[in-house]
Amino acid sequence: MAILLRSDNAFLLQASRPGLWLTAIAFYMLPLGQREVFHSLAFWLGVLYVSFPMGLLLYGWNDIVDYDADRLNPRKGTFLFGARGTPEQLRRLPLRIVLVQLPFVVACSLLAGPKLLVCFAGMTAAAALYNWPRYGFKTRPPLEILNQAGYLFVFLLSSWLNHVPLLPWPTMLFGALFAMHSHVFGEIMDVEPDRTAGRHTTATVIGRVPAKLLMAVLMLVEAGLVLRFLGARTLARDLAQPPLQQSRDALVHAGVERRRAHQHAVDLVAGEPAADEVRLNQLIEPTGSGLAARRPTGPFLE
Repeated sequence: MAILLRSDNAFLLQASRPGLWLTAIAFYMLPLGQREVFHSLAFWLGVLYVSFPMGLLLYGWNDIVDYDADRLNPRKGTFLFGARGTPEQLRRLPLRIVLVQLPFVVACSLLAGPKLLVCFAGMTAAAALYNWPRYGFKTRPPLEILNQAGYLFVFLLSSWLNHVPLLPWPTMLFGALFAMHSHVFGEIMDVEPDRTAGRHTTATVIGRVPAKLLMAVLMLVEAGLVLRFLGARTLARDLAQPPLQQSRDALVHAGVERRRAHQHAVDLVAGEPAADEVRLNQLIEPTGSGLAARRPTGPFLE
């Protein structure tokens, strides 16, 4: 019994993606910059909510719907990328998600008023639009990427709960783009298991290399926002460097793949093995730079 209880608790914890809590908390704290909030009960209530409860709502729901695909995904069953639950655990999960949300919905509404219900309703609606069986956005690219803008409700929750002004629109846009590029990154890592499971995502539809370029474009726009509206040149440069490197690596990867395909066609005609196959294999996975060596973290990876 004790072993089963520990296994069940580990499943719930993994379903909430604790490896992504810090980034969710960073989103929550963004509207609170340079304010004394650490003495506030409301502040700590919000910090607690955007970790386990919100994670369980957003990612646990996803684990329920993705049962078939997750069985083929080696990333699952971890505290960073989510749980791989049994059918019985997933069957009981919806009720547990609701029970975990209720105390926070009541407490936050008492502290900041009924307008907080808009935040909880918005998060739930965004999760429902993404995960709804058959008609959900998650299998309708590129809607699954645009759906990540629902994480802006974290900004709204923070501002209302802590009684501070809403963030300006450039910061809101930056947050939405950050959520979107993080989601694309997760799709790139999941191309093979998603294709095996027959799941349609932007990355499986347009391919790994175009998806990397899409992620790079989103990140460059983020850097442009930082430069234009904050005037932070050093930060903008640091934000722009990784996507530029990723674009270079993606183009190199595409070029090597084209050479591989061409060489394979030549071999079929000549009936001989590719003379430079080993060298191509070495080129296809560069080390020390690019995506292979530098994986960004984000709050919205599945």
